Amino acid sequence: MNLLYAQDGVEYIIKNIVTDDEEMDAFLFSLGCYSGEPITVVRRVKGGCVVSIKDGRYTIDNLLAEAIEV
Repeated sequence: MNLLYAQDGVEYIIKNIVTDDEEMDAFLFSLGCYSGEPITVVRRVKGGCVVSIKDGRYTIDNLLAEAIEV
């Protein structure tokens, strides 16, 4: 399943990043978002969600959330 369907407050392990867009892949990697890393949806916001990756919190849009498989 992708991050759009993840429950708020539950820690998941990233299984895969599904995108053909190299810029999107590089951006997610720069946030620390890659296979094997834990990720938590902190809350939903209009058009996206706030996620916790490592020690940071980031707001990502639905397009990015859809690319992250957990």
